[in-house]
Amino acid sequence: MTGRTTPLTIDYYTDVLCIWAWIAQRRVEELESRWGDEIRLVHHCVSVFADTAGKMASQWHDRGGFEGFADHVHSAAAGYESAPVHPDLWRRVRPKTSATAHLLLKAAELSHDPVTAVRLAAAIRRAFFVDARDVSRLPELLRIAGDAGFDTGALQSGLDDGSAIAALFSDYEQCETLGIRGSPSWVMNDGRQVLYGNLGYRILHANVEELLRHPEQEASWC
Repeated sequence: MTGRTTPLTIDYYTDVLCIWAWIAQRRVEELESRWGDEIRLVHHCVSVFADTAGKMASQWHDRGGFEGFADHVHSAAAGYESAPVHPDLWRRVRPKTSATAHLLLKAAELSHDPVTAVRLAAAIRRAFFVDARDVSRLPELLRIAGDAGFDTGALQSGLDDGSAIAALFSDYEQCETLGIRGSPSWVMNDGRQVLYGNLGYRILHANVEELLRHPEQEASWC
């Protein structure tokens, strides 16, 4: 038995192009499988790859640019069988931005529901990392969504009326308010606890277990 009467909310911030979020996906699935209804994972978008060309020019200029970043991504994924990476990733396939995919995910949340939108996020990540598809292009994203069983007309409606971009900017503003450093980030305990980066499953499990085992009224100390 835990000391909580309501599920523990975990706000989970990722960028769909982030290799560490791709690696973390299996850990998140395991976390949800282990804790079930005792936790509620709420997915948000964080802008890490809003402008990939600008990111390469400013952060990877002296480290090989796109090619150097590709080496980094492939090296990072090499030890994780659950996170395969296509050889062409960032070498020949270089999405211009993650914002287009994030926009479609917000449209999916609005036209379907947040849980269903998580399934689309997984499909987009797989299309990028495994199949090397350019997920910065809206036509490509809509094809991915259609193949995954989504109503692309409903998704397009959310894009057309501005509701999706409003929801996306709400996520980005939350990132600034909370001081989210990057992807992936887990925010728990009403923002008091933030975990960031390539964390092992045991660390995630231990933090969740600690919060679940203690009553909510113990969250604030004088």
